[in-house]
Amino acid sequence: MKILSSINIGESNVELVKKKYPFIEYLMFKNIEEAGEHLEDAEVFVTFGFDTTADLIEKMKNLKWIQSMSTGIDMLPFEKLKERNILLTNVTGIHGIPIAEYVMAVILNDRIDGFTHYEQQKNKIWKRKMEFEELYGKTIAILGTGTIGKEIARKAKAFDMYTIGVNTSGKPVDYFDKTLPICELNGALSQGDYIVDTLPLTDQTRRILGKEQFASMKSSAYFINIGRGATVDEEALIEALQNHIIRGATLDVFEKEPLSQTSPLWTMKNVYITPHISGLSNMYMNRAFPIFEHNLKTYLEGKEDYINKIDLDKKY
Repeated sequence: MKILSSINIGESNVELVKKKYPFIEYLMFKNIEEAGEHLEDAEVFVTFGFDTTADLIEKMKNLKWIQSMSTGIDMLPFEKLKERNILLTNVTGIHGIPIAEYVMAVILNDRIDGFTHYEQQKNKIWKRKMEFEELYGKTIAILGTGTIGKEIARKAKAFDMYTIGVNTSGKPVDYFDKTLPICELNGALSQGDYIVDTLPLTDQTRRILGKEQFASMKSSAYFINIGRGATVDEEALIEALQNHIIRGATLDVFEKEPLSQTSPLWTMKNVYITPHISGLSNMYMNRAFPIFEHNLKTYLEGKEDYINKIDLDKKY
């Protein structure tokens, strides 16, 4: 049996797999282009998903299972996967801590107007600002109450923030003072001082945040997107930022990545951009590999207790 990996899962993890299952040939490459002749007979493919196209699946004649080492899977060729009945699993659940830390870092930096002070430092300007607003009592509206949203809410509660969650049903979730159903999205947005998008990309969430939703927000609202770029109508967001319909935004994800050099978002003074890094940390593979290890054991034993098995019709 051959496992092909287009990402580095760590030599020690590869050795662990080989030691536990000596009949497995585990081939790890820096990228899919290096895999070449090994594509055709690989039975298992370990990937972040960005390199997984319908053409690639066509070349992998013996492929039975894809383990995505990313949570986001919306870029995968689902029709081809369904056609071949290929098993798909991902690593949902590992990003809560790093992304929640990222979000709180953004909020705390905004709290002290960190970028303005950095610019003043560079220019040796001593200028005090008096109108700082505390996080105490501020409302954070979090779209999505799964692992990531819940961890953000937990950390926000440590700063005495009021937490509103938006999920499909409005069912209560720990660490949220209030949860609202997605049908009341605009109402939730209207209450947020900080609004955090953690939504996955599905047919239901694609461009769910558009002109109407940004208009529902306070003019003082600060928007943070660490979910999926295409859950936002980017043109509507740009318009909202340019016209000061909302105060500002931190964006880690975009409709198309890398973000186009021509995008006006790059030069907006009320926008902070990071290159899709909110979920990354030194602990990434420590959390992702045990999921793959469990799923590999399940696969080899012919069982069905996979962690994060994806429904190819629902795409989650």
